[in-house]
Amino acid sequence: MLNHKYTMICGHYGSGKTNLAMNLALKAAQNGESVTLMDLDIVNPYFRSSDYKELLDSKGIKLIAPAFAHSNLDLPSLTAEMYSIFASQHERIILDVGGDDQGATALGRFSKQLDETGYEMLYVINKYRPLSKLSAEATELLTEIEQASRLKATGVVNNSHLMGETTAQTILNSIDYAQNTADEAGLPLLATVAERRLIPELEGKLTKLLPVDILVTNPITS
Repeated sequence: MLNHKYTMICGHYGSGKTNLAMNLALKAAQNGESVTLMDLDIVNPYFRSSDYKELLDSKGIKLIAPAFAHSNLDLPSLTAEMYSIFASQHERIILDVGGDDQGATALGRFSKQLDETGYEMLYVINKYRPLSKLSAEATELLTEIEQASRLKATGVVNNSHLMGETTAQTILNSIDYAQNTADEAGLPLLATVAERRLIPELEGKLTKLLPVDILVTNPITS
């Protein structure tokens, strides 16, 4: 992952896209890279990257957000600053795409430029979310996202979790689902995400483990 300057993170609501996007951005910044994180979630008022601006600023990560971030207005408003990513000198541009085809429609406005520059688009899946519990459902959602964005996913990331109730077994139970989804989509399974506290229990049992910190919390319960 992060093999291109432009990386899009897409997936179903609750798949953990935003948490993954932030972890990838922070890791790249930690490695000394200049990073821009663009919040393209113009629909869902929860779990937005723009809600974590203070953290991102403290790590030297530039945040570009919709005009209506931090509000409950579900109006698609793309600013001129968003289009500036194609002139940016930053080494990494990570786009946190809104859930499903609605958020992907906003991404579609950049499809021509992304096709010209090259990109990677990571499809994040979560076995434990409604409407994507079966591989066939997950691949159908991906088709909708690709059609709306006019872009093709380049890989699958397994981020199956049950939020605070996630255990190592929760993740292990998702592996067949994740591989089947990748196979049905004709894409490589790039990684399985696991909260850092669970890594010792998973090492030796899974390959391509991607440790993450839980940075995004549920605004309803936190």
